[in-house]
Amino acid sequence: MAIFFRNIIPTLFLLIIFLAFSSHPVSARPAAFLQDFRVTWSDSHIRQIDGGRAIQLVLDQNSGCGFASKMKYLFGRVSMRIKLVPGDSAGTVTAFYMNSDTDSVRDELDFEFLGNRTGQPYTVQTNIYAHGKGDREQRINLWFDPSSDFHLYTILWNHHHIVFYVDDVPIRVFKNNEARGIPYPKFQAMGVYSTLWEADDWATRGGLEKIDWSKAPFYAYYKDFDIEGCPVPGPANCVSNPRNWWEGANYQALSAMEARRYRWVRMNHMIYDYCTDKSRYPVAPPECSAGI
Repeated sequence: MAIFFRNIIPTLFLLIIFLAFSSHPVSARPAAFLQDFRVTWSDSHIRQIDGGRAIQLVLDQNSGCGFASKMKYLFGRVSMRIKLVPGDSAGTVTAFYMNSDTDSVRDELDFEFLGNRTGQPYTVQTNIYAHGKGDREQRINLWFDPSSDFHLYTILWNHHHIVFYVDDVPIRVFKNNEARGIPYPKFQAMGVYSTLWEADDWATRGGLEKIDWSKAPFYAYYKDFDIEGCPVPGPANCVSNPRNWWEGANYQALSAMEARRYRWVRMNHMIYDYCTDKSRYPVAPPECSAGI
């Protein structure tokens, strides 16, 4: 009997490991920046730190910079820890987003961090493009100083909804309301992108606050790059696999705790919502009444 158990236990262990990996056909988490990402813009302004486990983005009067994932993904979760530009950062924008890289019918999920004058709150703007239609901006004043330390920013995207998280606190939800004729991103794979750039024509107080170049160069820092999703091209059954963890019952709607945190953010920190902007939309867009 002892010999039997000595023989069977290693076999069972290997079987468990095989099942664990075969039931989740997802991309691997990167060990370093260049494993899953590439520089797309001004490589002299992106510097690797700690063997590529962290990077520094630089903006000066010569250039900003950007990077993107080497692959595109269809559903999943992406996250990064980011430390934003400190001090007087008015006119700068640090962006973290997903984009289908198509023109007329692009899909896109945006985090845009809008720089501020020293002492003023940092604003994060989110936006969602579905089948080429965007203009769904919402703005939240962050309840902490995002330039003093790293904070976690996450986009969850599945067949049921899209959720933007800040330190695991949901700040925006866009539900799949295709049954009501509202477009939802689900046909196009998207890459993961980030940029640091000059946008003082609109970013801070609608463009009233300009970049103070005497404070340049400006720096933003990234680490803990995490992509868990269905790579395209990839396994044919990945996108429709119900065993993908991000499609599970726990991720099809906010939990009770998340819902409370979501309401708190919306009540206390939201400063703009396109759904209530009567000057732009005398009649609110259909998704506003469908629950977002």
